[in-house]
Amino acid sequence: MEQLTFTLISIILIVVGIAGTILPILPGLLLSFAGVLLYKFLGNPEFSIIYVLLFAILTLVSLILNYVIPIKTTAKYGGSRHGKIGGFLGTIIGLFFPPIGFIIGMLLGVFLGELIHDRADKKKAFNATKGAFIGFIYGTGFNFLVGLAMFLVVLIDIFTK
Repeated sequence: MEQLTFTLISIILIVVGIAGTILPILPGLLLSFAGVLLYKFLGNPEFSIIYVLLFAILTLVSLILNYVIPIKTTAKYGGSRHGKIGGFLGTIIGLFFPPIGFIIGMLLGVFLGELIHDRADKKKAFNATKGAFIGFIYGTGFNFLVGLAMFLVVLIDIFTK
């Protein structure tokens, strides 16, 4: 009975974490990974440690990519160093204004950074901001897919044992 309870809690954590990959008010992939850990160590100790290690690596990669991808796509869409710095600072400042402050902060930071670089070229500033937004969407998509993979692997393990 206790094992079933932990299994249910782990599934709830994974599902809420998947929702958090889209809704910034929730922790996201870290919560899903906590669900995988709970499943492994309290729900089903026979669950392969390989999956746990793989999801740990993917979770760490996603944490890094959440910051790197928007910077790279900002540059790809014509953003300057000022836009990248503005996006980084905007993200940090935006963290103090949940739930969507970090997104607005990042986009506003890129835009203002580009305007500081070249006040006359608002089109370039807009394009760089568009690049940052596209990068954010890529990162969110990656997080969602990793969370979904966690859910499916645990679900398959439950139904095949």
